[in-house]
Amino acid sequence: MEAIRALNELPQNIADAIRGLFADPNSIWADLTMTLIGMILIIVVIVISALLLIVLERKIAGWGSQRPGPNRLGPRGWFQTIADALKLLGKEDLVPANADRFMFRIAPMFIFGIPILTLTIIPFGYAMTVIDLELGVFFYLGITSISTLALLMAGWSSNNKYSLLGGMRAVAQMISYEIPLIFSLLGVVMLTQTFNLTKIVEAQATLPFIFLQPLAFIIFLICGQAEVNRAPFDLLEADQEIIAGPFTEYTGLRWGLFYLGEYANLVAMCALATTVFLGGWQGPAVLPGWAWFWLKVGLLIFVSMWVRWTFPRIRIDHLMHLAWKVLLPLALLNILLTGLGIYIYQLVIGG
Repeated sequence: MEAIRALNELPQNIADAIRGLFADPNSIWADLTMTLIGMILIIVVIVISALLLIVLERKIAGWGSQRPGPNRLGPRGWFQTIADALKLLGKEDLVPANADRFMFRIAPMFIFGIPILTLTIIPFGYAMTVIDLELGVFFYLGITSISTLALLMAGWSSNNKYSLLGGMRAVAQMISYEIPLIFSLLGVVMLTQTFNLTKIVEAQATLPFIFLQPLAFIIFLICGQAEVNRAPFDLLEADQEIIAGPFTEYTGLRWGLFYLGEYANLVAMCALATTVFLGGWQGPAVLPGWAWFWLKVGLLIFVSMWVRWTFPRIRIDHLMHLAWKVLLPLALLNILLTGLGIYIYQLVIGG
């Protein structure tokens, strides 16, 4: 128990030691330094996670289709992603003729930068939040909605009709699924009466909200899969229909940033689901809180990969039907049932 407590307190002790280097540990310079260090660590986590998840996804894809997957470079093929990354770094960076060069170049940076901002408000453990915002849920939803603009920028600036069509389809899909995703979170906000993610985790000390909001959790997982553009909702990159969607004209490192951004957004979405529905860092004292958090995130990532390599891509009309005629009514129903449950509970407690 003492060892677990020491591991739980290790990040806070390191943060206190860094702050102790300043004359005033609570000065604005100390706060800025800690925020900068936190963002650098998040970038490192994103890059390392992407390298591991690409190999893991290839292994899961091979397992699901009875193929070996990468198994040549390194032990059991685990160095294949490193070789792919070096290949991308060595490729020529091409910009199409008559393209909007400025937008074409900054669109991948938007895609990669968005999950960095969203992960800064996620509590990875007790007192392990880079920026603890009172409007954390609102901030997360607001920042992630910018990704639709980034994909449209990539499609429009490429001077390619296929890229533009892919960007428009991406915007239609992501806006459609954002609405039931937002509504799926309202039930938890109604129960906790807060947008602060740390307080939402603390409210799950005895019971994770997945047991109180099972319908909302399922809706969130489906919408999250669509929001990060993963199969069976990867219509913006349907190879047999519109080439590679808004990424068609991208090469080398810029294309790699889109690919990296997809996995970073997957990690961010699973981190939010863990925080809101699975109790965040809460868990038995056999492991430190931050270990429980990443175990839950890893489980959700595995489920996402399993779904991707199990279900076929659906048609665009079926995709829109699912969002507007199935998930949205169910999300509204969940809000109604949550409000009704709160009202009955208050009547019983008041009586």
